[in-house]
Amino acid sequence: MKFQLAINLERIDDSLDMNDVARHTLEMVQIAEEGGFDIVWSAEHHALEMTIAPNPLQILTWWAKETSTIRLGTAVATAAYWHPINLAGEAAFVDLISGGRLEFGIGSGAYQREFDRMKPGLKQSDAWRYMQEMLPVVRELWKGDVAHDGEFWSFPTSTSVPKPVQDEVPVWVAARSPITYDYAVRNRCHVNCWPLTRPFSEAELYMQQLNEAIEKADNGWNPRFALMRHVCIYDNETDRQDALNSIRRLLSQFENLFRNSGDVINGFPASIPLDELEGREQYDPAMLEENLMFGSPDTAVQKLKRYQALGVNEFIYYASMGLSHEAQQRSLRMFCKEVMPEFK
Repeated sequence: MKFQLAINLERIDDSLDMNDVARHTLEMVQIAEEGGFDIVWSAEHHALEMTIAPNPLQILTWWAKETSTIRLGTAVATAAYWHPINLAGEAAFVDLISGGRLEFGIGSGAYQREFDRMKPGLKQSDAWRYMQEMLPVVRELWKGDVAHDGEFWSFPTSTSVPKPVQDEVPVWVAARSPITYDYAVRNRCHVNCWPLTRPFSEAELYMQQLNEAIEKADNGWNPRFALMRHVCIYDNETDRQDALNSIRRLLSQFENLFRNSGDVINGFPASIPLDELEGREQYDPAMLEENLMFGSPDTAVQKLKRYQALGVNEFIYYASMGLSHEAQQRSLRMFCKEVMPEFK
């Protein structure tokens, strides 16, 4: 099993200084590299302090100069917010300055609130159409001159400048629905998925959809398949309670954005009381501890072995959950030292 890190610059409130946030985020990336992680992922979000990522490629450019071996991925570039020539060129530049370490992740986007500001009039449920038009155009621009006349973008003959240094940049698609799995396999992309806080059965569903897409495409493509979970490794009751309190606080803000149902003031989403939410059993502490990658090192090993038996060959350690910086780094170091060796 290979391991990847998803890490955001994040602030749950304005008590943290942004310089400390940036320093901590880079330190987490460097801990992951030293510990043997394969890829680190940067997201794209706008006007939200809980995920400070206005340009994932800019973040990767920063990390590239402070690392040497870990690969650098976008998870994900939101297609509707970009122009193909712009996205192809910026992504290729990251590949150039990192020595060929780019992993190119592209997706539809998450929050209607962001679309209302970045692409007014676009429904989140329709954004997959932008992604499916964007990806083949970016690949052609990386090869050389191409003209494009599509539904969302049109331009005369152009190319990506610079070009990637890799002969073929690995491409990843964030997938949850069958239509996206079908697209990913048909277009020879790797797949990452996120079951949110849902139980193991959600991972089983995604694996089923992947296998059905592989059978349907019948093109010889067997993608890498990475599954993401929030992670916190702890070995005492105080750290356990801190982890559960932090993830529940973060989820109350996430629900605000996911349902587009609450205020966001100066970039900070208001918390929606979890006991007021339909389906609030999804945020029961016992359920969260069972479904997420929470627990002692031994517990994490057993959970990962279950995913491995399912066919998940890559795991994404999602670090951003509002914990203190010290707790985040302590968890990651324990994971590197006491969990990962069981899978080498």
